[in-house]
Amino acid sequence: MGLFPMLIFYDFEVFRYDWLVVFIDPANRSETVIVNDPEQFKAFYDAHKGDIWVGFNSRNYDQWIAKGILCGFDPWNINEWIIIKKRKGWEYSDLLRKFEVYNFDCMTGYLGLKQLEAFMGNDIRETSVSFDIDRKLTPEEIQETIGYCRHDVEQTIEVFLQRKNEFDSQMALLKTFDLPLGYIGKTQAQLASIILGAKRKTFSDEWDIRLPDTLELDKYQSIADWFVSEESHRSDASLEVDVSGVPHVFAWGGVHGALPTYAYTCAPDELLVMADVDQLYPSLMVQYGLLSRAVNEPERFTTILDTSLRLKKEKKKKEREPYKRICNITYGAMGDKYNTMYDPLHRNLVCNYGQVLLLDLIEKIEPFATLIQSNTDGILVKIKRKDFDLLDDTVYDWEKRTRLHMSFDCYKTVVQKDVNNYIVIDYEGHSKSKGAYVKGLNDLDNDLPIVNKAITDYIVEGVNPKDTILGCDDLIQYQKVVKVSSKYAYGVWNSQRMTDKTFRVFASTRPQDGFIGKCKTEDAKAEKFANTPDKCFIWNQSVKGTKCPTYLDKAWYIDLAIKRLGDFGLQVKI
Repeated sequence: MGLFPMLIFYDFEVFRYDWLVVFIDPANRSETVIVNDPEQFKAFYDAHKGDIWVGFNSRNYDQWIAKGILCGFDPWNINEWIIIKKRKGWEYSDLLRKFEVYNFDCMTGYLGLKQLEAFMGNDIRETSVSFDIDRKLTPEEIQETIGYCRHDVEQTIEVFLQRKNEFDSQMALLKTFDLPLGYIGKTQAQLASIILGAKRKTFSDEWDIRLPDTLELDKYQSIADWFVSEESHRSDASLEVDVSGVPHVFAWGGVHGALPTYAYTCAPDELLVMADVDQLYPSLMVQYGLLSRAVNEPERFTTILDTSLRLKKEKKKKEREPYKRICNITYGAMGDKYNTMYDPLHRNLVCNYGQVLLLDLIEKIEPFATLIQSNTDGILVKIKRKDFDLLDDTVYDWEKRTRLHMSFDCYKTVVQKDVNNYIVIDYEGHSKSKGAYVKGLNDLDNDLPIVNKAITDYIVEGVNPKDTILGCDDLIQYQKVVKVSSKYAYGVWNSQRMTDKTFRVFASTRPQDGFIGKCKTEDAKAEKFANTPDKCFIWNQSVKGTKCPTYLDKAWYIDLAIKRLGDFGLQVKI
């Protein structure tokens, strides 16, 4: 791949009769602004076409505007093609292929840049210049748009720094598997397909479901039979059934079961054991020949999985990352009809095999273990300490027969709302959590952080939610971020139509404050945003370092924390 390229951050703004782009080069602390000048842009491209251009949603938008300008197209027409017609940029013209842009997209998931800016505590106010203006922009409007665009590039840099591990992972994939830098803009699922040498094939056997030949079921055989019955042969099919006294749902996305609103701390002679299958789906693909049939040399995948497991055992986390990524991505790629590894039958079989083999294990340990939860690749059980060796031996026999491998973690306490929301605490007081109510938040996922902290502090340390909330005076900890989606026309607050689309909302004690809502049409009744206070104020300027105003309604957050703790089956008195 040669010398490490420079990183150039960029963003385009496109209007009917104007366009502009802002480039920021952090290493050299330089900025380039280009307005309506294709020749200047061409010169910049020639000087920097060997660098990596980093944007937000640039895979779907900005890179195609850039290539269109280089081709001599009107960027507005490409903008309309992508935004209004909802077409892919590469479909606009074959001429776009003439120009290569080493584009890396910071966008992951469904959250927009403004939402991430809000989570980070930054200014999220929109420009006053409408993108629907049907005339040339005034010099003042151009300057305001440049400022707005510059702000978005600066925010993209912040997001990149928060997600640098994604960039490092992408570069590691290219380096490890000797791929050209031009592949930096591909998704990791696309890279997995390339690395494994997949060649697209067409299959018509999506529902030719069979069971693994290593399966041994008795009591729960009817569940396995459901998978091979015609009743299950649709993507939204599911089976609700009790397994070992726990309500379960078996479906084509995996198995989920949990004792609802369950809280338990072990007696001295008891133990909570979480048993997870190591890299379940990749292991099933190798051990049962379920890798996509579009991969003609499956031994490549076997080597990658073996390397991933070896590096895990050697605790070489950084070196393992590219191999682990390929292992984890391949299953999803098998269900993506746009990926060359698309193989819906083998995807279904991997999911099916995983569920019934886990069910097989539950049946074997049921006589001496109390099942608390099960998910796609593992279970949590309560046992007597004297039965740990029996559990270990039973799992070992299951591993030999199924050719899978499990790892154990032991805990003292579990508090769970359901299989997707729980906290477990080990014997050193360390906790592990999962779910929106209790997960650890960060700068790019920072919604109602004070409520999550209050819930976790109560469960793990016994701190009253009131004490946690009243003891915090940092306003950002109380933020709730909401966004007007494309299904709605605008937001409304205190009977005012709002120009912003994203809002940082706080509970208010002020009599004049009302709810934050959204309207689908001009004369429609405002619909209140879910999980927001009936009385709120909006703070869309930077909130970093801001202390709580006297009119912040902390009681609303205390009540919400207590309500959510109630969802876990915990009754808290103030």
